Amino acid sequence: MTTAPAADQRRLLDVQALDTQLAKLSHQRRSHPTLSTLTELEGRAEDLGRAKTATDTLVSDVRRELRKAESDVEQVENRAARDRQRLESGAGSPKDLQALSSELESLARRQSALEEVELEVMERLEAAEKDAAAIDEQLAAIRAEVGQVEAERDAAFARIDEDLADVTRRRQVAAEGIDETLMALYDRVRSQTGGLGVVALQGESTVGVHLTLSLTEKAAIAAAAPDEVLRSEDYGYILVRLP
Repeated sequence: MTTAPAADQRRLLDVQALDTQLAKLSHQRRSHPTLSTLTELEGRAEDLGRAKTATDTLVSDVRRELRKAESDVEQVENRAARDRQRLESGAGSPKDLQALSSELESLARRQSALEEVELEVMERLEAAEKDAAAIDEQLAAIRAEVGQVEAERDAAFARIDEDLADVTRRRQVAAEGIDETLMALYDRVRSQTGGLGVVALQGESTVGVHLTLSLTEKAAIAAAAPDEVLRSEDYGYILVRLP
């Protein structure tokens, strides 16, 4: 049988109230709405980051393709310019001049086809760059929103941490001097039940937390000495009798 001064047992109720308050504050910190908002924003930013990587790669590839198209057009233009210069100089046999004239016609058709390819690549590049700019804009907006939510979270955490520190100090004062064996039992019960270690008892009825007491328990309560530490049969809670 565990015993402890009745006054110490009643002081456990104050300790329990403060521990419950600490648990609520800790839960508020863990489940603050800003945390889920930040998780959602981070997920969106990651998705956009992947899209940006893909779009940047596409822009790079299309730019390389455009340089190739521009180079192809330039080569044909240079070839045509040389042929035109030779044709205009009149140097060479009629057959050679006829061949140059035919080649210029062929080069003109080739240049026209290459310029169409170049134009198509330029249009694709413009579209890809527009997509990349849109993603950058969205990322900037998300970063700004993240900054705002983080500031809101930090302000909320500062208030909660201040309350936690205050309640922790009050809890230390409330627990100071309580019978060590009783405190050890209280802490053990709390760890086993998930936070609740002591329940107030007014006559044969519990206060705050509804417990159904058996006839055996009620008889034991009525017969117990003031310093006897009572426990509930079902959950092991410490039952503290109020005067």
